[in-house]
Parts: sequence; structure tokens; C-alpha cells
Amino acid sequence: MTKIIKIGTRGSQLALWQANWVKGEIERILSQLNAISRSNSGTNSNIDGLVSIPSIEIVKIKTTGDQITDRPLSMVGGKGLFVKEIEQQLLDKDIDIAVHSMKDMPAELPEGLRVGAIPVRVNPFDVLISKDNIPLNDLPAGSKIGTSSLRRASQIKSVRPDVVPVSIRGNLDTRLRKLDSGEYDAIILAAAGLIRLGMKEKISQYLDEDIMVPAVGQGALCVESRLVSAQSDTHDLMISNIMAKLDDINTRIPVEAERAFLRKMEGSCHIPVACFGKLENIKKDAPHTAENGQNSLILTGLVASEDGSTIIKETLTCSVELSKANAIGTELAELILQKGGREILESLKI
Repeated sequence: MTKIIKIGTRGSQLALWQANWVKGEIERILSQLNAISRSNSGTNSNIDGLVSIPSIEIVKIKTTGDQITDRPLSMVGGKGLFVKEIEQQLLDKDIDIAVHSMKDMPAELPEGLRVGAIPVRVNPFDVLISKDNIPLNDLPAGSKIGTSSLRRASQIKSVRPDVVPVSIRGNLDTRLRKLDSGEYDAIILAAAGLIRLGMKEKISQYLDEDIMVPAVGQGALCVESRLVSAQSDTHDLMISNIMAKLDDINTRIPVEAERAFLRKMEGSCHIPVACFGKLENIKKDAPHTAENGQNSLILTGLVASEDGSTIIKETLTCSVELSKANAIGTELAELILQKGGREILESLKI
């Protein structure tokens, strides 16, 4: 009997949407590989002996972050709260892969796990949702803006020191209800979640990196899997083959650079750090692919004081190569640390 592929995920509406999207993509990939295997019967194929498509099961896992909803993440542990229980089940082989929002991922993964695939990224920016669709610059002084992120709060204070960021927790529907009930004048969310759940019409304003640098990995998914070796069983080798097909190089390059920045900054929800990478054509007529060598990676990083009075923001550019992603992320972090970022981070530890 063909072994089941088990996908671990949180149980929120958005997390389940993401897991089911990955499930659909895996089914598509397996169908293609199965067709190739059948047509090449008697020859080597990508997944030896594949004669039927395994069933795929979604496994809902409650995390620490799901259980603590009355306090800001910065007060209860920050990054890792939404992933560690899922990662433990992956290490224990209770599940085969885990689907996370990349922005929830700590800079370092547990030994034995890897970022197996980073699928195509959707809109990476933050968005403002406000009553009467009033943009950020036009909100009245004293307006209460709901956000769960120190990164967002500090950048709001820098742009609009006369508004009041207020902590907000809960899933997407809960936050929208709190806005509708009048607890907040506006809220800031990631565009990707609203787009994935078909709620794009609720967006009042997109906040690009000139206004608000997004979180590391925002808009991207992390499909986490176990490390494989020559001693790995055939099931894990099959998962590894699937991950290679699911991975998007044009997303992985900037996200790997962002995560290298995060590692160097030792970033978490405790400190207001942000980083965003994008691929941009050097030649206007060049196809937007990493392979043609005609694109550059533009990486913007930021560290801010908690009150938003000090913002250190820098941008570096390099040619598009996956091998250079870690180096540019580290270089950008070092530049920001040298320009005053280290003092900001030290002050936040007090």
C-alpha cells in the first residue's frame, strides 16, 4: 500500500488555506512524475517504482502561539511560537512536511530539518485597512492602529508620530471584527493573507518598502522537510524530489538573502528589524528569470528604535545568484550594525 504523505500545519483559516494549496501542488507534481515514470517504464525515473499517487493528509497542530492570544508576541517568545510543535512532529516522523508562513520562521532551524521548498511568493507588503478607506497619511491625529508587530509599530511611529499603535492579536477574522467594532481606527496586516483568502477588496492602502519594509520572508511559504542522506528511506527521498519541484528559484534567492540578514541581526519579534529583497531587470527586455543573468537582487534592510525615533535603513545590490544570497544578506546586516544598528539592538536588551 502506498504510504500517506502527511502535511503538518496550524489550524487557522489562513494556515489551512496554505496547507491545502501545497497539497494541491504536490498532487500536481506527483501526477506529472507518475506520468513520466509510466512512460519510461523499464528506465530510471525521478521516483523509482512510483505506480500510484499517494494520498495526502492535512494534520492540524496547535502551537504555543495559537494558545497565547492575550499578549504581544514580543512578550512571550517571539519567532518560533508558531512552529516549534510542528517541527517536533516533523522530527518525530509523525508528519512528512510542514507548511508555515516564512515570516514566522526563526533564523535557525532545528538540526535535521531544512527549508525544503519556497514556492512562488505573493505580494510581500503590509497593507492598511481603515474605516472609510482613509490612507495612512490622512488618518486623524490620535488614531489607534492595531498591529501585533514591533517592526510595524516602529515604522508607523516614524512616518506618523501622532498616531497610536495598539497591540492586536487573533486570527484575520478576529482582527477585522475588532476594526469593525470600533476598537481600532485602522489595522495593519500582511497583504498575502488577505489575497490568499480572497479578501483583497478590504485593503485600503498597500505600504511598499518606501513606507514600511516588510518582515523577512513575508508573502512566502516555507515548506519544511527533513534532511536527506544516502541512508534516508525511500519515502523521505520521494519527499525531497517533490520539494525540488515545488521550489521557486526567483523566490528562494531574495528570501535566502533576507534570512541571512535576520541571522546576522539575531532577529526575532523582540526587535524591530525588517528586510526585503526583490529581483529587478537590468535590461528592460530581459525575461524575469534568475537563470539569464540579466537581473539584480536589490536588498533593503532596516532596524529601528522601539519608539520609531531612529531608523537605520540601507540597500545593497548584487547580481542574481543563489550562491551570493547569504553573503549580501550578511553584508547588509553588518553595514546597518556599523551605522548605529548595534547600539539600537543593545538598548532594546536593557
